[in-house]
Amino acid sequence: MRLEHAAFNVKDVRAFAAWYAEHLEMEIVRSFDEAPFIHFLADSAGKSLIEVYSNPLGEFVAYGDYHPVTFHLAFAVDDMEATRQRLVAAGGTLDGDVDTTPGGDKLAFVRDPWGYTIQLVQRVKPMLD
Repeated sequence: MRLEHAAFNVKDVRAFAAWYAEHLEMEIVRSFDEAPFIHFLADSAGKSLIEVYSNPLGEFVAYGDYHPVTFHLAFAVDDMEATRQRLVAAGGTLDGDVDTTPGGDKLAFVRDPWGYTIQLVQRVKPMLD
């Protein structure tokens, strides 16, 4: 068994999906033009999916009000500083400094334009192939 996707409810799903596709190198692999406007986005490796939608049956959690460890999506990056600068130029905001673990991995948080937390991870040794 393998994880297919993680899903969450967002208010402006079309803008959210477009921003993630453009700025986080994700690809919209399936979307629906009728409510709840489901969008499936694949990572650049084609191995992970997130599903986003705007469904009034569920809550729209204001994750921007919470500490980044409460909820975040982590993306592996090759150049921490360049990626942080690029995301800020695209409308993101920095949330803290770059931390380096004892093993040498670099970790940093950036908020997307809706306040959701993106963790950038530059690992010394990738955790997965």
